[in-house]
Amino acid sequence: MTHRASALISAQEWFSAGERVGYDAERPGINPRSPLRAFIRRAAGTGVTRTFLPGWPDGSYGWAKVEAFLSSRFHFPRIYLDYIGHGDSDKPRDYPYSTFERADLVEALWHAEGIAQTVVVAFDYSCIVSLELLARRIDRERAGNDQRTRITACLLANGGIFADGHTHAWYTTPLLTSPLGAAITPIGQRSWRMFAPFLRPVFSRGYPLSAAEMKELHDAISRRDGVRVLPATAGFVDEHREHAARWDLARIISALGDEVAFGVVGSAEDPFEGEQLRLARERLADSVEITELAGGHLTTAEQPDRLAEVIAALPERS
Repeated sequence: MTHRASALISAQEWFSAGERVGYDAERPGINPRSPLRAFIRRAAGTGVTRTFLPGWPDGSYGWAKVEAFLSSRFHFPRIYLDYIGHGDSDKPRDYPYSTFERADLVEALWHAEGIAQTVVVAFDYSCIVSLELLARRIDRERAGNDQRTRITACLLANGGIFADGHTHAWYTTPLLTSPLGAAITPIGQRSWRMFAPFLRPVFSRGYPLSAAEMKELHDAISRRDGVRVLPATAGFVDEHREHAARWDLARIISALGDEVAFGVVGSAEDPFEGEQLRLARERLADSVEITELAGGHLTTAEQPDRLAEVIAALPERS
């Protein structure tokens, strides 16, 4: 497989183009007076806003290469964010990290930005966040409540779209959520070299991962003591299984397929969510556009140009 070279964007460069805004997590809303800060980054344009939801553990920085391709070829507005606990957002240790609170932050941001409709582009564990956002839409429609922000399309890339499709090896998220997680993360916080073995599996074996790229990933993840809170944020697989019925993609598409265009992206060598691609083909048939990209889990780094093209080509429902 040929990997198309992309200029390396530093974590500092990525985050310096955004801002940290106050967020009230108890009464979800963007509030300048709140001491809790969340990172957002905007790119101006015309048309419907694309909301880019981050992967784990690289956060919004994982979109840096994709944004470079999008900004040079497409002109729709884009907004990126980091959930609490990731990227350049605050990372409190006593925070109730969950898919539900991440969805709260996304909705609060949409409300604060006045976004009436959007295309959601989700990567990795944000696919589960997207399923919760769509489940809330179903709930509100059934209750006769208005939608503050209408999702017109949703692209789910390299993430957990089926609760029985996760294939995370024991030495990744399962290890972090075990009692050993809190013991080993301080080492990864201090040294990118010690953290590198944990990150290497997200890339395919043939990807020419450089020390410089690994250092920037570590910089993005370790900001504000970020590696130390990874065990607290790594429970999304178990949470997905617990709420499998609510986050059943087939159920959601059945309810919203006429209102929301869906797309699924997977990778041939993804050791974490590669099974999701097979399940999508079996269970979703012709109800979604399914795209397979070469490479490993982190298509945002390995195939940013192809992923950007898929994002731009995703149709919307009027």
